[in-house]
Amino acid sequence: MPNSLPRPPAPPVLLIEDLRVRYGRGHCVNDGLNLALAQGDIGCIVGSSGCGKTTLLRVIAGFIGIDGGRIVIDGQEVAARGSALPPEQRGIGLVFQDYALFPHLRVDENIAFGLRNADSTARRQRVDAMLQLVGLTAQARRYPHELSGGQQQRVALARALAPAPKLLLMDEPFSNLDVELRARLGAEVREILKASGTSAILVTHDQQEAFAIADRVGVMNQGRLEQWDRPYELYHRPATRYVADFIGEGVFVPATVLNARRVSIELGELTGEIPLPCQGGCATCGKGCHVEVLLRPDDIVHDDASPLTATVVRKIFRGGDFVYTLRLDSGREVLALVPSHHDHAIGERIGIRLDADHVVTFPADNRAPAPITVVR
Repeated sequence: MPNSLPRPPAPPVLLIEDLRVRYGRGHCVNDGLNLALAQGDIGCIVGSSGCGKTTLLRVIAGFIGIDGGRIVIDGQEVAARGSALPPEQRGIGLVFQDYALFPHLRVDENIAFGLRNADSTARRQRVDAMLQLVGLTAQARRYPHELSGGQQQRVALARALAPAPKLLLMDEPFSNLDVELRARLGAEVREILKASGTSAILVTHDQQEAFAIADRVGVMNQGRLEQWDRPYELYHRPATRYVADFIGEGVFVPATVLNARRVSIELGELTGEIPLPCQGGCATCGKGCHVEVLLRPDDIVHDDASPLTATVVRKIFRGGDFVYTLRLDSGREVLALVPSHHDHAIGERIGIRLDADHVVTFPADNRAPAPITVVR
């Protein structure tokens, strides 16, 4: 009789537990960081400058030692306090910000650089496979200076993938490219990594780039990982106020808790469950508690038939839509995402209505947020 028990989940290809890294006089760059990346997944670390995201990448690679915790790659502990495997023994591939291609070597020779221990036949077959994977077979005998920036990036990726690393690390890999090329190459890199089954960690300051490429995104703040989650969850269910403020666009508006399931804001009422206590530590939210609600631009809908109106004070044209900044009667401003054929003038009053599927509330003491799922 076949075994019908479910298979246990595969161990993560990268596991970081309680990581601590300090510089100088006790300055903590990574502080109690925990992270797990599943086999075949692409992870991305975002955060403001100086938050520790590049340091994290260098720690994983083995270029910086750790002061606490441990790092496990493909089941092998590669770093702990007082012990560490050197970078070349960690099974890691690296793609640098400046590509670091050898200018005196052709494309195929650059890709073959990490395969020096393979015999000539195996090396040639692997190089051909990598050229085909990144779509550069026709450019195999060109030199880096004869390639575009996007092509050079793909050569760097192919060179890093050629030895079949357990984990690929990429540090701001598209920062030297223009916006349009970054978007296109980001999609290509995701397809290449998925086709090769390679797990990867990417560092970037571009949220849209992270969302387009990654299966899991981590938001770092002053050395701490605020949230490690799917892009959808980061946007709609941020775990902390910092994540809510850092990811995407939005405004915080005051709200009054009417009862355990209803809150009231200036634009109307939201009904749902509030799992966390409000001010005063009450176990069940009582009437009159005050919180703040995060509203995204797509939570406000332009509706000419709505009796609720607001004044257009700013607008940003983005091709397919506008992002309007609207002033309510109270003077408070909110954002609205409006199709571009609704081209209203600054100072014009337009009808709006609340259409929030995911609303997040924050107690006034800034504790973790409570998601409210709107009931229609």
